[in-house]
Amino acid sequence: MRHFGGAGTPGRPAPGTGAGQKGLKNDALGMFSSVVIGLASTAPAYSLAATLGLIVAAVGLQAPIVTMLAFVPMLLIAYAFRELNASNADCGTTFTWATRAFGPRTGWMGGWGIIVANVIVMASLAEIAGIYSFRLVGLDGLAEDRLWTTVAGIVWIAVMTAVCYIGIEFSAAVQRWLLCLEVGMLVVFAVAALVRAYTDAPPTAIHVSASWFNPFEVSSVKALTSGLLAGVFIYWGWDTAVSINEETVDSTRIPGRAAVMSTVLLLIMYALVTTSAQAFAGVGSSGVGLGNSGNSDDVFSGLGGAVFGNEDAGLVLTTLLVLMVLTSALASTQTTILPLARTVFSMAVHKALPSRLARVHRRFLTPTWSTVGMGAVSIALLLLLTSFSGNVLADSIDSVGLAITFHYGLTGFACLWYYRKILTRSTKDFVFKGVLPGLGGLIMLCLFVYATIVYAAPDYGATSVDLPLVGPTGGVTVVGLGALLLGFLLMPVVTRGHAVTLRLQRSLLPRRLPRHTALESASRYLPADSGSGVGGDWYDVIPLSGTRIGLVVGDVLGHGLRAAATMGRLRTGVRVLARLDLSPDELLSRLDDLVEQTEHERRRDGHGRGHLRMPADAAFGVTCLYAVYDPVTGKCSLARAGESVLAVVEPHEGVVHYPELPPGPQLGFGGPPYQSKELDLPAGSLVALFTGGLLQAADSRDAGLAQLSQALADNTAPLDELCDRAVTALLPGPVDEDATLLLARTRLLDRNQFTQWELPPDPAAVATIRTAVSKQLRDWGLDDLTFTTELIVSELVTNAIRYVGGPIQVCVIRDRTLICEVSDTGHTTPNLRHAASDDEGGRGLFIIAQMTHHWGTRYTPTGKTIWTEQDLPPADEG
Repeated sequence: MRHFGGAGTPGRPAPGTGAGQKGLKNDALGMFSSVVIGLASTAPAYSLAATLGLIVAAVGLQAPIVTMLAFVPMLLIAYAFRELNASNADCGTTFTWATRAFGPRTGWMGGWGIIVANVIVMASLAEIAGIYSFRLVGLDGLAEDRLWTTVAGIVWIAVMTAVCYIGIEFSAAVQRWLLCLEVGMLVVFAVAALVRAYTDAPPTAIHVSASWFNPFEVSSVKALTSGLLAGVFIYWGWDTAVSINEETVDSTRIPGRAAVMSTVLLLIMYALVTTSAQAFAGVGSSGVGLGNSGNSDDVFSGLGGAVFGNEDAGLVLTTLLVLMVLTSALASTQTTILPLARTVFSMAVHKALPSRLARVHRRFLTPTWSTVGMGAVSIALLLLLTSFSGNVLADSIDSVGLAITFHYGLTGFACLWYYRKILTRSTKDFVFKGVLPGLGGLIMLCLFVYATIVYAAPDYGATSVDLPLVGPTGGVTVVGLGALLLGFLLMPVVTRGHAVTLRLQRSLLPRRLPRHTALESASRYLPADSGSGVGGDWYDVIPLSGTRIGLVVGDVLGHGLRAAATMGRLRTGVRVLARLDLSPDELLSRLDDLVEQTEHERRRDGHGRGHLRMPADAAFGVTCLYAVYDPVTGKCSLARAGESVLAVVEPHEGVVHYPELPPGPQLGFGGPPYQSKELDLPAGSLVALFTGGLLQAADSRDAGLAQLSQALADNTAPLDELCDRAVTALLPGPVDEDATLLLARTRLLDRNQFTQWELPPDPAAVATIRTAVSKQLRDWGLDDLTFTTELIVSELVTNAIRYVGGPIQVCVIRDRTLICEVSDTGHTTPNLRHAASDDEGGRGLFIIAQMTHHWGTRYTPTGKTIWTEQDLPPADEG
């Protein structure tokens, strides 16, 4: 299959989800091209032609100042775009940022608002382009024929879609030529109108007055609001400069600057054209007057001949003016496809839309199905609306204002909420990240509510709908709110995967960490903001025998339900293997076998069903760091799989260092055997285990580790405070990938809590150790456990002397339970069995099992240790 000259398959999946990692053509555009695209997206000529008459109808002579005031909320929102883009230059813009700030449901609605606004306005632009195409060549009859204008509009959508498909650089080149013609003609028109107004003035002309620039001269607040609402439309579109951020040089800075610069240039252009047009034509309701309702949908058609005259040069300029509106509509059509396709593309990459829409052309490096699909949807909507009536199409165009104010306002609030934790860092942050975006969002919210109420009037617009329980309602509100409501109804479906995955992930993680004598612990888990990132991070604190404790942090390198389910299996596997008292390296080896077996079963199940495709949410590797800390000796044994990192903070100096751990392959990949390393940790040492997601926002791995070191330097602070400090420093906002942090502050058992003895392999030592244990229990006030403990110790020591020989060690620990440990140099595991009535032995372990709460065996470098645990009397627990 070939598309527009592409070879072979038209696209490949986006290689990554992060900003700049989706496979689009990086560094393709500079500042000039970004500003050009931002300006062209607003269609200055078309916007003025279609809106200036409406503004004059609302506010009269104050049209210039109202046009300028409409710039204020747009500038405030442009600052929100700039600040958010600096943190996350993702082409999904409002969708991505609202998701990071408020969650996937709100993010989906932000993306849906962009889709609704752009798809509807595409139908309008295509119709205007069709009409002006016929006017340009003198076929005014066809320009009035809905069928032919619709056909021409479809052709123009297809052509502009092809331009966008071929590549962003070609698109930018086309825009530069179209915008130069458009801006040049606007300047010529403005200058000519002002000169005529003061030299060869028509009867309608009036001189420029300072009252035009006084908003208090507007007759009412309602009139001012109506004018502002119409004025907002003519500034809409500059955010395309940010939508192409991943294809722009210095993507975190230039797109935001281009957005702000575009709005300022639009202000200058609109102020000049509005003032000159009003000075020449006046605001009358007849002739070329801007208040003439017959010209309200296109003021330039009537003004062209009046300004330039009917002489040869005037006819040429009038024709160029018509061409200007046509090229403006075409430029805006093309630049509307750009943000629309990239928003849909980003939503698909982040699993909010079907994955096919996340494909990138192999040669052009543009979104394939997103571009073609949105062009097709725009054509379908144009046909649908036209088939109903022109009135429905007109009301649909008016309803775009609701979608515009919705997603712009949401962006402003997203910026405020996203940066809320750092607003007090400096005055600059407070103003540009908080005050200005928040004020812009508030203004947009007010405009949205006001427009909804005004548009709901039955006599507003061209159509009216009799709604149940509401009654007759303006078609503009019905279409606008109906389109947003459709997105709200779709939201639970498209966000269900993220919600289910996150729910499963959280249910598989510890609800709370257990209190333990060996150490104090605290943790933080930050889920990714979308389905593309939530997956397989996990952590655990596992009580082990002899008051030891296991610490584990792992990451399944995948996302979605598969990764979360894999994480659940591995966490259960770690807990089971840890209870066998395996050393860290042996535990990782067994866990590696489990991962390999699971992968083998998956491949075997896919055998014979054709080519086995890797699922989009497959889990394809596991990193893990497992540590065992012993509070009796203060030693910590560790092993790692993958690039796991451990941070250790010394208890007094507060120096943070990252011990070099023996390398180990990721689980499931095979490779050299895992190795353990032993560290001596003084009491009060702080240990930090974390996944790679904690460093994702840093400029580099070393920079992230430096930030973590600074956050953990004051290790005397409460662990929860240190967790919050580290997360705030490293991840000031929501994250693209899961991130996990586990902190532990070590303790040593008090010497009064345990006693150790070393015995020779002599049967006489059994009586000696029974006496010593009995005395120790009396000293601890555990007389009730003396008989059973003597029996346990004597049985285990007797077995060691009889079957192993060599030196024997006995240790009794009083913790939340009474622990007895007998160590010898043997490596055979004793087995519990039921002795027959005529057997002379085999009853010892059975008796011990009945008299203890737990018992087991763990291996050491010099042999093995058999341990038992007995419950303390109620008064002694704790």
